[in-house]
Amino acid sequence: MVKYPTGSSAAFRKTDYKSQSKRQKRKHKNINFSDRGMNLEQMINESNKYYRVKEIAVVHKKPTPVQIVKVDYPKRSRAVIKEAYFRQESTTDYNGVYNGYYLDFEAKETKNKTNFPLKNFHEHQIVHLAECLKQKGICFTIIGFTSLNRYFVTPASAIIKAWWTKDKSSLTLKEVEEWSVEIKSGFQPTLPYLQAVDYFISDRKMKDDE
Repeated sequence: MVKYPTGSSAAFRKTDYKSQSKRQKRKHKNINFSDRGMNLEQMINESNKYYRVKEIAVVHKKPTPVQIVKVDYPKRSRAVIKEAYFRQESTTDYNGVYNGYYLDFEAKETKNKTNFPLKNFHEHQIVHLAECLKQKGICFTIIGFTSLNRYFVTPASAIIKAWWTKDKSSLTLKEVEEWSVEIKSGFQPTLPYLQAVDYFISDRKMKDDE
């Protein structure tokens, strides 16, 4: 038994993105991937693979430092981890490079329809995001309201400020809407979060020019 959530990523289906026909693109244009049972992490992972294949960005899920304690071998060709521990605290879920910018972000989802609990973040994650922002990284959180099938890319600065606000335990949906860029699930990429990143980069350039 693993003592802490692993955040393991789902295996990708082999997809030849470059050989998709226009007919296939029209057919899948309005696909709702939540109907296929994909969670937020799987949607991001598929999007990252698409971005890499298209040479748009290189973003990966960070490996989790785990100390394996007990392993069983029910078959010679397969090992099953029975007990493991985190060797150190993890930071955020993803990092990479896009258009010359360092990206660092966390993915969180909730079944709540009206608010997002801030307890989903740990202090070391908040500190890490703040440190990356000081180094001019593009940092954010992708928040999924799964019951509503709505996805938001929220700047890390907003999350950090809210997390450190005394007696504030959650973000209301209205706050998330006001502070974030909402994105729609679709097809190639599954979750086009770089649309929001483009907005953040543009906003930063405007502030730098002032």
